[in-house]
Amino acid sequence: MLMKSMEGGSKWVAAVASIWIQCSLGATYSFAIYSPILKSTQGYDQSTLDSISVFKDIGANAGVLSGFLYSAVSHRRHQGPWVVHAAGAIQCFVGYFFMWLAVTGAIAPPHVAVMCVFMFVASHAQTFFNTANVVTSVHNFPDYSGTMVGIMKGFLGLSAAIIIQVYQTFFAGKPATFLLMLAVVPPLLTLLLMFFVRIQHTTQTQSSYQDKRYLNAFSFISVIVAAYLMFLIFLNNSIVLPHWARALTLALLLLLIASPLYIAIKAHQHHLQTMQSPLKTPLIKEDLESIKPENPTIDHVNVSANGVQQQQQQHKETTSEDAGEDLNLVQAMRTLNFWLLFMAMLCGLGSGLATINNISQIGESLGYTARERSTMVSLWSIWNFLGRFGAGYVSDIFMHKKGWPRPLFMTITLATMAAGHVMIALGFRGNLYLALLLVGVCFGSQWSLMPTITSEIFGVQHMGTIYNTIAVANPLGSYVLSVRVIGYIYDREESLEVGSSSCNGAHCFRLSFFILAAVSFAGALVALAFMVKTRAQYARIIRRKMFP
Repeated sequence: MLMKSMEGGSKWVAAVASIWIQCSLGATYSFAIYSPILKSTQGYDQSTLDSISVFKDIGANAGVLSGFLYSAVSHRRHQGPWVVHAAGAIQCFVGYFFMWLAVTGAIAPPHVAVMCVFMFVASHAQTFFNTANVVTSVHNFPDYSGTMVGIMKGFLGLSAAIIIQVYQTFFAGKPATFLLMLAVVPPLLTLLLMFFVRIQHTTQTQSSYQDKRYLNAFSFISVIVAAYLMFLIFLNNSIVLPHWARALTLALLLLLIASPLYIAIKAHQHHLQTMQSPLKTPLIKEDLESIKPENPTIDHVNVSANGVQQQQQQHKETTSEDAGEDLNLVQAMRTLNFWLLFMAMLCGLGSGLATINNISQIGESLGYTARERSTMVSLWSIWNFLGRFGAGYVSDIFMHKKGWPRPLFMTITLATMAAGHVMIALGFRGNLYLALLLVGVCFGSQWSLMPTITSEIFGVQHMGTIYNTIAVANPLGSYVLSVRVIGYIYDREESLEVGSSSCNGAHCFRLSFFILAAVSFAGALVALAFMVKTRAQYARIIRRKMFP
């Protein structure tokens, strides 16, 4: 009876379950925690470790298989998103567990190619978790898809900082145990929650009028979690906390992460009140007095059936108009819109990830201390969250109230990212913090804007496959810009310095980041062309959102 009563509110239960799963997926962003022991126990040099890291990036972004699987099972009665979650859980456990066996000496040191496979499988699991959570959220909240994608991607951005807090509390100084934690905790949590993550179809009236109120509550909680994590980062970099204090701060963090459940309960209660209220009015009073059919039972059934058909037709029309043409991957790749979006992400995500991969080296060349560089890396997750959450939330507001198309925000953020790259290229002492803030926020913005735009232009049915294919632009662009641009120019500048094993000064990265700035600005121009190309389609979407 309890599960049956929760059926109508299951989209809120699904949202909370997805948030909790997203909070556990920071393994790929916490590579710095376990990479030293991976290097030392396996006898790798830095080049070999970097090669393994490349497979981490590829696995975390090559989510085409997860998209195909989601499209295949999500609408089947006895299957659904839980199948995608289960596939991710298996890969996560296998990949990290075998890495843990290798690090602890339980198995003979595997060949580098085998370790690359372990890393790829472990990181590839993230695409399955993320696809199931994000696409299900778009299905359940079609009118506020930007906000929901922002929330899901935002918590994913915070996940590294969250699991590092767990590590520092229970396993500090034990990176091998941290690998075992990554192998066990995310899969176990996912297996416990995956059956709650399901698609819930609702009518326009049920899904629109009160959703924003509760989504705002989710958004507020995510901002509080981010602010609290920022406080913990600064606190941990300032003083050494005793173990009891770490346990206390972690308990408060977990309590904040658990709080969305209260919002889901309130939303479910409101849903029950909405469903019960029509039974209290005119149908009983007026219809029984003024309408006296010869066969009331049959007439009532006909009225109810007609009402259900009208609601289903309204939902079908709403979904069709909002979701575009529901193209599959092959059909989408035959359109100019797909390649414009892909090129914009190649420039934006590629240049952003290239910056992330070189934060420590940039800070070192400009004379920042090890603690300052560590703080920059930690703060990046916060800036990343602000972009992921903020772009989805803000673009929804301006679409509903001002009628601004979502690609406009992609254009603005890519142009702003170019400004951040220019600041890094100038190399003034102290401006690196502000530059990384701009690049981090704008980089994170693409991760909420791109999936949402994909659902609006190509439809929701094959959204997981299409947006994961576009996401391949992230490691592809990063490889070209990191290896062929930043790495090549840095090595050239380093070779010109006599008696030094590293490059010091603003000149080490100046030309590289001027090139990255040009690439980001080119991405902004492509996004602008994409906005012009889709203006008619967004005009229809905006009309429905502004005048539901």
